[in-house]
Amino acid sequence: MGKFVIKATNTGFTFSLKAGNGEIVAIGGEVYNRIDSCKNGCESVKKNAPNAPVEDQTVEGFAAEKCPKFEMYTDKKGEFRFRLKATNGQVICASEGYTSKTSCKNGIESVKKNAAEAEIVLPEKK
Repeated sequence: MGKFVIKATNTGFTFSLKAGNGEIVAIGGEVYNRIDSCKNGCESVKKNAPNAPVEDQTVEGFAAEKCPKFEMYTDKKGEFRFRLKATNGQVICASEGYTSKTSCKNGIESVKKNAAEAEIVLPEKK
């Protein structure tokens, strides 16, 4: 089962979604000022990811989807990436770069599968 891991940074809090095998499949779309806001970001991914359609921006004349949605695109290095946008159009998580489109699609499926039931793990207090 997947889990959201919240980490404290110098400027706030971030999260990553890890699959059952421990691999990071997505990272939060922003640095949050408060831990509660970061938890809300995790909850937004849990709510929006499972049924979000994929808008494949790597093909010409792609069909635009309504938010919430995954956007699959190519970055400046030519790698495939995805981002999940919430109903309001804000990016709530994004991926690393993938060398193949198939791997990127597998990443999206992993987020869809792992996010819904993922527990939220808070940073350890020092």
